[in-house]
Amino acid sequence: MPVRNKAILAARAADEKQATDVLVLAVGPIIYVCDYFVICSASNSQQLRAIVNNIEKTLAEDKVKPLAREGLESSQWMLLDYGDIVIHVFEQEARDYYQLERLWADAEVVAWREEGEVVAAGGE
Repeated sequence: MPVRNKAILAARAADEKQATDVLVLAVGPIIYVCDYFVICSASNSQQLRAIVNNIEKTLAEDKVKPLAREGLESSQWMLLDYGDIVIHVFEQEARDYYQLERLWADAEVVAWREEGEVVAAGGE
């Protein structure tokens, strides 16, 4: 599966668990460590865990497993490292503090929704 498609699949898996402000950034040309960041927010730690678990489950169905999982179950930020994709799931307060999308503002924003797809209330 192409790397871009894996990043989009991860974004959709986060969205399935009502993650907000889901963003896929093509950071490869800027940082050379990975190709894509997927960044999203959760309203609380329980939702954060559900989002992370759904992303892992969804990618595992395509035989894609993370190289590392960072952040404690009780933390406000969890990171899934798939080598070519790094996924950041934040509680909103932590996301507001770290502002990764501002840090990587030069990265291309990747459209991950189907054209014409409706955004639920409270979504992106």
